[in-house]
Amino acid sequence: MNLREIKENFDLMNSVDWEMTPEEAIALHLEWGPLRSQAYYNSRDNDNETVYFVINTWKKPPILTLVRRRGFDSEELGNFRLPQNLETEFMKGIGQYKGVYAVEGDVRDWLKKELEV
Repeated sequence: MNLREIKENFDLMNSVDWEMTPEEAIALHLEWGPLRSQAYYNSRDNDNETVYFVINTWKKPPILTLVRRRGFDSEELGNFRLPQNLETEFMKGIGQYKGVYAVEGDVRDWLKKELEV
């Protein structure tokens, strides 16, 4: 999917959890780790679904990914490049470290603007 297709898919757009982090998704779906609140989900089973964006910096260039996670299953719904200025700013902000990061700050602002959220 590209950003236009995501924007036009209202069900998908309404299911995006803008506050979800990669760590929280793992705690929610794969471990019994802490969540933002006990009431966040009533149970952890394969029926629970989370849709969220992450930035993967393990390879160059960093890639923005829309992820759907259900139980142990994970599906990449789309992969995107960040605008060069945001890519540079983001990498500088994380000290050039490799990893999978939550979408926050200027990147989230840009993405919400692109998706008209």
